[in-house]
Amino acid sequence: MRIATWNVNSIRARVDRVVDWMVREDIDVLALQEIKCKPEQFPARQFEEAGYELAIHGLSQWNGVAFASRHELTDVATTFPGMPGFQKGEEGPGLPLEARALGATVGDLRLWSLYVPNGRSLDDPHYAYKLDWLARLEEHARLELAANPHLALALMGDWNVAPRDSDVGDPTLVPGVSTHISPPERAAFEAFEGAGLHDVVRPLVPEGFTYWDYKQLRFPRNEGLRIDFILGSPAFADLVTGASIDRNERKGDAPSDHVPVVVELALDDEDDDRPMIF
Repeated sequence: MRIATWNVNSIRARVDRVVDWMVREDIDVLALQEIKCKPEQFPARQFEEAGYELAIHGLSQWNGVAFASRHELTDVATTFPGMPGFQKGEEGPGLPLEARALGATVGDLRLWSLYVPNGRSLDDPHYAYKLDWLARLEEHARLELAANPHLALALMGDWNVAPRDSDVGDPTLVPGVSTHISPPERAAFEAFEGAGLHDVVRPLVPEGFTYWDYKQLRFPRNEGLRIDFILGSPAFADLVTGASIDRNERKGDAPSDHVPVVVELALDDEDDDRPMIF
C-alpha cells in the first residue's frame, strides 16, 4: 500500500494534476491539506472516476483537509479531543474550530490529515494557538497509543515546523524572529517522539525539502523548507518499506508550493480490490 500526504494549496486549482499524479504513482491513500473549499465545492467527480473514495472537511475558502482512498474510509472524525479553536481578537474556550484535522481508519490503519496552524509571527495570538494546537494533538496521540499500544497510527500533513536546522534553506527565516524554527515550536514537534510517534520518512530520505515559496526564485535556488511529515507509531513504522519526497511535483505549470511525501507499506493479506481504470 502506498500512502501520501500533500498540501495541494487549493484542490479546485490543481485537481487534474493531483489525480493524474495519484494514478501515475499508484497511490492508495492521499491525505490532502489546504483544499480551500467546502465539501460541496470539492471536485469529487475526478477522484471518483479514478476509483477513489473521499472524506472532506472544509468550512470556507481557507484551510481544509481531506482523504482520497482506494479503500473504505471509516470512523471519520473532523476534530481530535481537546482541539482548540481560534478567532482573531478573541480568547478563551469555545472559539470556532478550524478545518485543520481529519481522521479516518483504513483497514487496520488510523490516519490523520493535519494542517497545523502557521503561527504568523512570534508575537501573534496565532503563534500561541499553534503551540496549544500541537500540545493538544500530542496529548490525544499519547493517550490513544497508551490505550492501544499496537495501533498503527500515522499523523500526516503540513506541520509548519522545520524541526532541524538542515530543514531550512530559506534565507528569510531568521532565528529569534521567524516562526517555524523557534525553540518552542521545535520542542512541540519533538514531544511527539515522547508520545511514541516518529518520522518514518527521514531514516529513508535524510535530506530534501517539501516546500518552496513562490517568490524570489526559491525553487530554482532550492531555498526551501522541510515541513511536511508522516509521524508513525511503532506498529505503523514496522510496516514502512520505502519513502520518497516527490520534488518533481514542484515543477511545471501551476504547481502547489508543497510536494507530496510518500510511504510504502507492506501489509499482510493485501487484497487489490481497486476498480480497473482503462
